[in-house]
Amino acid sequence: MAKAYSTRVLTFLMLISLMAVALNLLSTVEAQNKKKPRRDVPIVRGLSWSFYQKACPKVENIIRKELKKVFKRDIGLAAAILRIHFHDCFVQGCEGSVLLAGSTSGPGEQSSIPNLTLRQAAFVVINNLRALVHKQCGQVVSCSDILALAARDSVVLSGGPDYAVPLGRRDSLAFASQDTTLANLPPPFANASQLITDFANRNLDINDLVALSGAHTIGVAHCPSFTDRLYPNQDPTMNKFFANNLKRTCPTANSSNTQVNDIRSPDLFDNKYYVDLMNRQGLFTSDQDLFVDKRTRGIVESYAVDQKLFFEHFTVGMIKMGQMSVLTGSQGEIRSNCSARNTASFMSVLEEGILEEALSMI
Repeated sequence: MAKAYSTRVLTFLMLISLMAVALNLLSTVEAQNKKKPRRDVPIVRGLSWSFYQKACPKVENIIRKELKKVFKRDIGLAAAILRIHFHDCFVQGCEGSVLLAGSTSGPGEQSSIPNLTLRQAAFVVINNLRALVHKQCGQVVSCSDILALAARDSVVLSGGPDYAVPLGRRDSLAFASQDTTLANLPPPFANASQLITDFANRNLDINDLVALSGAHTIGVAHCPSFTDRLYPNQDPTMNKFFANNLKRTCPTANSSNTQVNDIRSPDLFDNKYYVDLMNRQGLFTSDQDLFVDKRTRGIVESYAVDQKLFFEHFTVGMIKMGQMSVLTGSQGEIRSNCSARNTASFMSVLEEGILEEALSMI
């Protein structure tokens, strides 16, 4: 009897020990996976690396877990979400205005010509993420923060670098006009000089320009965005064999077909986009001219041979771009539906609580 009791006690103690080891391993893995904030990239006042630490500590896990399921069904949505984030930030800042549908005041940003090819399914994904996050935490996480995190996870889940995202953005109360949208989105026919000037006006340097252009390593483009390089005459900077293949995909200048941005690894976030450029297989003028122009050629070449360097600079560029003209504090609102402004703009008691908590961390 005593022997049987001792055996049970030993078994119990062994189980406790195994559980302790397992928990220790789990905490170690979590610590290793936790993304360290980049102290070399300044963040604007109002944003924080730990903004939702208490109000919604699982927000990043919720978003990544859901996107893993989404991308398993359709990996093309990764590039679509990343593109929406770019188009949001470049117009009137990273404040979720591109997510707003049109209203009686006029058409939304999605109706502007450069945004007509943004995938509607990607907007649905963002709103679904908002519903999941708000169900777990309440209406404390903005749509613009959800979009920034979803863009980051689109990169990661496609094979790209992981990085911490400063949070605390608020959602805008209005969308930009059609003219403002058109004037602020760099066109695919822009040359390097135009892009360098445009990015400099946004406090983004030449490395940011070339690194962020590397987002074209995933996704597709519609024929009319690059057929000016094929018809009526072929762009001499384009590889002839590549051009002939593109003509089969786009038999006319206004063809509705699509072409992958990166012919080497279209669904993988890697540095092959820069290899394409070195082989004169860039799709847009705004892509290929980065290799043609002497000011950016060396950067293209360095990324083509060093993926780690590309990932490092891309991460910096994304953090910088993701803070352009953000709304923080009591500015804007936290939408209950990403596609529509709240019926009555207000800050709930819970919002005020998280604001005070976040400001105390800054």
